[in-house]
Amino acid sequence: MQRTIIGGFFFLGGLIFAGSIIIAGSVFATSITSWSGDSKLWFAIFGDKQYGDEVVQSLFLGFPFILSILIALIGAAMLGYEYYLTFKRLFS
Repeated sequence: MQRTIIGGFFFLGGLIFAGSIIIAGSVFATSITSWSGDSKLWFAIFGDKQYGDEVVQSLFLGFPFILSILIALIGAAMLGYEYYLTFKRLFS
């Protein structure tokens, strides 16, 4: 039971943090005037290197974004494993 609660907090915490980074990136992407790559949103979140004296308009939140996705995946794995053990005990 305790691991289920911990897994749930990891999962929800990672999703909330990743979602807030995506929302912040989408709000910031509307004010970007120059970017490189295909998507303004991913440029706003991950950024790119600076060329010359040009100002890089990015949030540079790539590392926290990837970390929050990993935390959510760890939480989902914990929840899945605990529910697997529960159903295994019920039906055996």
